[in-house]
Amino acid sequence: MTSKFPEGFLWGGATAANQLEGAYQEGGKGLNLADVLPGGKGRLKLLTDTGFNFEIDHSKYVYPNHEGIDFYHRYKEDIALFAEMGFKTFRLSIAWSRIFPNGDELEPNEEGLAFYDRVFDELAKYNIEPLVTIAHYETPLHLIKEYGGWRNRKLVEFFERYVTVLFNRYKEKVKYWLTFNEINGATHMPLFGLGFSPESEETRLQDSFQGLHHQFVASAKAVQLGHEIIPGSQIGCMLIYAPVYSFDSNPENIMYAQQEARIFNNFCGDVHVRGEYPSFINRYFKENDINIKMEDGDLEIIKEGTVDFISFSYYMSRTDKKNKTPEEIGQGNLIGGVKNPFLDASDWGWEIDPVGLRIALNELYGRYQVPLFVVENGLGAYDKVEEDGSINDDYRIDYLREHIRAMREAVEDGVELMGYTAWGCIDLVSASSGEMSKRYGFIYVDKHDDGSGSLERSRKKSFHWYKNVISTNGEEL
Repeated sequence: MTSKFPEGFLWGGATAANQLEGAYQEGGKGLNLADVLPGGKGRLKLLTDTGFNFEIDHSKYVYPNHEGIDFYHRYKEDIALFAEMGFKTFRLSIAWSRIFPNGDELEPNEEGLAFYDRVFDELAKYNIEPLVTIAHYETPLHLIKEYGGWRNRKLVEFFERYVTVLFNRYKEKVKYWLTFNEINGATHMPLFGLGFSPESEETRLQDSFQGLHHQFVASAKAVQLGHEIIPGSQIGCMLIYAPVYSFDSNPENIMYAQQEARIFNNFCGDVHVRGEYPSFINRYFKENDINIKMEDGDLEIIKEGTVDFISFSYYMSRTDKKNKTPEEIGQGNLIGGVKNPFLDASDWGWEIDPVGLRIALNELYGRYQVPLFVVENGLGAYDKVEEDGSINDDYRIDYLREHIRAMREAVEDGVELMGYTAWGCIDLVSASSGEMSKRYGFIYVDKHDDGSGSLERSRKKSFHWYKNVISTNGEEL
């Protein structure tokens, strides 16, 4: 192996405020979507069935993100551990409702702003570059209940006010920004991405794509504001990316896979990077009765607010076919499809495909020719604490090693890759299930699904392995 990662490659880890901060009602913070999501696999249905109006009842439900892993109070300890691993960057998000408790106020909450000042100052102490996600599944609850989430055009105005405050406050401390987390997942998970629960399956696509349009405008405005307020800043989009494989060589299945890939993987990327709606979306909108309401000037804003780079999460590929049997439906990954007979899966049924990451990098770079940044990748697994306190997570090391090797191959292919932040570098609450038992971290946190635990931190075997990866710039794999 002769290929190398570039000098200055940004190695690090990634998190989200709602999954690790805790302190959900401290420092003037308002409620957001995550604050009313109980733990457990049925939490999304419970929330939507009750119309967001049920009382928070600790005697009936566990709300793991209320405490998270208490990063709000223990950030210095955690950042010191990141520095020990040699992090060059740390991806975190800002909780919108910590800055604007309801989301629609005219003035921000100073206590919330001051908290992130302290976090950024602590990162700077160790020369760790912050990579900040502006909106990461943390829509203020008031904006969901009062305005209907991103279906409502008013959220563009509220978001613009929010980002203006962030850029002005942190212009000396943060260079790298991401606008919306996994924006293309919104049509599959509108509650997370767009802050609304579809009234019916018939309205889901119309409302989701309308909400996406509002986010495209908001993102483009954020890019323009960021470049104006913070000269030299780099502002990217963030996609969830999964190559779509045809189940076989049947041309109908190959065509179907291509169409699915264009809608899921390419549509949002085209708008963010090329600054325009792609031609293929017109037929999709027509066939699905989708009519996007735009205001004068929207397309110009989108054209003038293209991103500087693409960041994306990669956990799995997708294998699919046009006509699935009843037995095949639901046998694929989190994002659909059918089972791939050539791939193993994680404890949570996510198929493991490191070659797919190389494919993803080549597809993205070939299409857009802008720098890429892998900002989420990792293995959610059950970890066992041995009697001596050690956690021997060789399965995680194996997973990450193969994915990092795939990235190195993509660099040799000619892909311009900025960095890599492993997801959940410290154990945190799972977004999809609200569990602590689904662990990704290099750092073990003593907290459990029922909310119990000391919150003490300890280093897993993978902690020392990743430290070596960073220190050698990925050469010793």
